[in-house]
Amino acid sequence: GSPANEMQDGASEVRENLERDPSLGRKHALYEEMREKGLTDYVAWPLYHTLGKRHLITFATDRPGGFEDSHIAALKKLLPVLALVSEIRIKNRLARTLLETYVGSHAGQLILAGATRRGSGTTVRAAIMICDLRDFTKISDNWPRDDVIDLLNDYFDAMSEPIARHGGEILKFIGDGLLAIFPLQEPDACANLLHAVTEARQAMTALNERNNATSRAPLNYGIGVHVGDVMYGNIGSTSRLDFTVIGPAVNMASRLEALTKQLGRTVLLSRDFAELVEGKFELEHVGKHAVRGFSDPIELFAYHG
Repeated sequence: GSPANEMQDGASEVRENLERDPSLGRKHALYEEMREKGLTDYVAWPLYHTLGKRHLITFATDRPGGFEDSHIAALKKLLPVLALVSEIRIKNRLARTLLETYVGSHAGQLILAGATRRGSGTTVRAAIMICDLRDFTKISDNWPRDDVIDLLNDYFDAMSEPIARHGGEILKFIGDGLLAIFPLQEPDACANLLHAVTEARQAMTALNERNNATSRAPLNYGIGVHVGDVMYGNIGSTSRLDFTVIGPAVNMASRLEALTKQLGRTVLLSRDFAELVEGKFELEHVGKHAVRGFSDPIELFAYHG
């Protein structure tokens, strides 16, 4: 029911004289809208991109008498140029969208800017958050495959949306876990992280209530949070790279997440992180604890959101 549909059906041109009696022309609603705006002529042509992609370009005028033959000829001469420019812009938009979807907005921008050399990267001071489901192996072994995928998607939605909303960047999903950073170039990064944790916990509570209604066991999880310098860049083989963060600060966040089960807390924060939000959030001091891979015990705090 539109000129675009005619083009999709194979038309090489769609032309409509909008000044003539509407009863003599096609009955597209678009034409009535254009007449109401004072337009007098309309033309549409296919716009060809590579790999057989066929798009649509349209022109309209309010000139009395519509387009002259010379106008149509001039517009047709522009089509190859417009096809080239539009394809470049579409491909750039597609590349940006794909990179933001798979590696995050900041990493995507760096990659598009040419940061694709192995070992290239920068040092970033950031708050690091690592979250992991508990007993996922048992769930994946006993649940139907499709149910497991649905469960993971719901869990990642609950965790990811608050992180993105509060300015964090998820760098990767690792099985049933995720790694996110809140760069400290944003003054409220640490507070934003805890706000995201609060909302994520609320979303997980709602998810568990829905799961309980369908006789599914509740999902338990742990979150470890630390702050420090991380190396942010390309790591991998000569043919396959991963844009991620590494460093002792990331390892610490991972160890704290692992300690959540042992200490019976859902969210554990390092003292370094807790000092940056002191007085802004209610934290529970849980003492000093040995952390695997670190020589000295680490003072920890729990956050109940």
